[in-house]
Amino acid sequence: MDYKKARLVAGIEIHQQLDTAEKLFCHCPTALRETAEHNGEFSRFLRATVSEMGEIDRAAKEEMKHDRRFRYYTYDTTCLVENDEEPPAPMNDEALSVCLTLGKMFGMTPVPQVHTMRKLVIDGSNTSGFQRTALVALSGTLPNGGQIETICLEEEAAQRVKDDIFSLDRLGIPLIEITTSPCMHTPEDVQKVAEYIGMVLRSTGKVKRGIGTIRQDVNISIAQGARVEIKGVQELDLIAEVVRREVQRQQSLLAIRDELKDRGASVDDASAQDITSLLRDTKSTVLKKAKKIHAIVLKGFAGLVGREIQPERRLGSEMSDYAKKCGVGGIFHTDELPAYGVTAEEVALLRNHMNAGEEDCVIIVAGASEKRASCAISQVITRATIALSDKPVPEETRKMLESGSTAYMRPLPGAARMYPETDVLPVVIDDAWWNAITVPELLTTRAERYMKEYEIDRPYALKLAGSEKLPLFERAVNEGIQPKLAAFTILSTSTELRRDGVDIRKIPDDAYLAAWHAVNGGRAAKEAISEILRSVAAGSTVEEALKKQAPSVSREELEVIVRKIIRDRSDFVAQKGKAALGPLMGVVMAEVRGSVDGKLVSEVLKKEIEKALGGM
Repeated sequence: MDYKKARLVAGIEIHQQLDTAEKLFCHCPTALRETAEHNGEFSRFLRATVSEMGEIDRAAKEEMKHDRRFRYYTYDTTCLVENDEEPPAPMNDEALSVCLTLGKMFGMTPVPQVHTMRKLVIDGSNTSGFQRTALVALSGTLPNGGQIETICLEEEAAQRVKDDIFSLDRLGIPLIEITTSPCMHTPEDVQKVAEYIGMVLRSTGKVKRGIGTIRQDVNISIAQGARVEIKGVQELDLIAEVVRREVQRQQSLLAIRDELKDRGASVDDASAQDITSLLRDTKSTVLKKAKKIHAIVLKGFAGLVGREIQPERRLGSEMSDYAKKCGVGGIFHTDELPAYGVTAEEVALLRNHMNAGEEDCVIIVAGASEKRASCAISQVITRATIALSDKPVPEETRKMLESGSTAYMRPLPGAARMYPETDVLPVVIDDAWWNAITVPELLTTRAERYMKEYEIDRPYALKLAGSEKLPLFERAVNEGIQPKLAAFTILSTSTELRRDGVDIRKIPDDAYLAAWHAVNGGRAAKEAISEILRSVAAGSTVEEALKKQAPSVSREELEVIVRKIIRDRSDFVAQKGKAALGPLMGVVMAEVRGSVDGKLVSEVLKKEIEKALGGM
């Protein structure tokens, strides 16, 4: 794909949870809970409010098409602020300081006063119907010459449990939003910038880690297309693919528009009909359950509603997304029928009833009420009209699907979604506060230092610098532990244990240190660390784990063991020669059960193999 020719322009917004002791506007902890632990719940309906501009935001209007009753789980670690039954506390200074630190790291200018605003959100993720957000810093730089436009501090949304049920343990966790300029022109550019910003965030040591703690929203447009915001990209490795697929989608929609115009296609609102009685005897389970079934003829759309615009997505998928906003399950269309229990005879009957020609496509929607069915067919008409217009790519907010393709969520929000927060006072950022902010060492710089000071290989150094166990590594080195031993245990041994099903979260840092000190003191071989930590995870202390290890083996005893193993496998040694060293290492290590250093085992084994080969 020639992205330069497509004139791809992209920017990103990165949302990262901060690892603070308390939430942004209350004193509740930022710990996440299991939903089974909730100790109460309540329900709420949310309605859009008019902004200070006297308008209702278009995205909010879209959410209001379908009445929804939201349920919220509460915990003994949440309070009335999350319930929106008590005014917010003053803004969390710790969270604001982290934002200022990042602003300084990007070379940004802090705002003189931090004013909290309300951002209208009525999708159920905020009990109040709005999200509190505040601008903190402006105008920073990126290594690619692009710009960080803004840093904002926001409250995290509630976690969706399922459907319209939300958990309040996440609501209010401090969330930093970093927004770039539209300075990226290839999918790889977007991924590299996201990786860099993520590295800077982790360099502070004040961000939460793990799936769900960081989300990337990608803004994408191409020539003749439109700006589309793709929300919720959690995996860095998928960012480039998401951009590629969005470019493909927009180009496909442009191509479909051109073909529709060549065909003289049209969308006639008046062709919409109630066909409930026509299909009253259908064998389709979906249609039989429906109270109302509506249909419309799209003139000249045949074959194009079912055309792929992204992997696993078609123009019909876009229409279906719009219809779902009215509370229906989706749409049927004649490009894919007969199917889903709808027979060929019913399709012919439908086409005849709707006066649809071979070039036409008939869309069917089925709803639990007249209101839902009417709303859904109206949404289909809207999306079909857009497909035929001079701007066939609408400005939208879309959600990422697992594969990297996307689905419609709502129109892009406008300025009407913001209005002042009257319950939170402004916070002054004076020179004294700004000057007191210290800039931490970047993880990449730290990795270079580890390579130089400790002779750790680059891949290990980079992983170590970004590891959650970095403070443990620093502590170990300060206590005289060999850096390479500590790094290997943290990055390799722990990973192997986790893959074996060991819950390494049960191994405290002090256990790692005690095991390393045992190696330093000659009480255990470094090869025994894995079994020691395995025992600790199972509930033993390090001392108990050490007692379970085989007694220390002297060099003389080791030589006797090695000679016996070689003698018992003399045919194998004769066949493999010096190449027998590798396979026999495992045999010897299993025999001594980690009670001898692997370097010594290798040395003795090599020497004894050479002796044995010389005598053959």
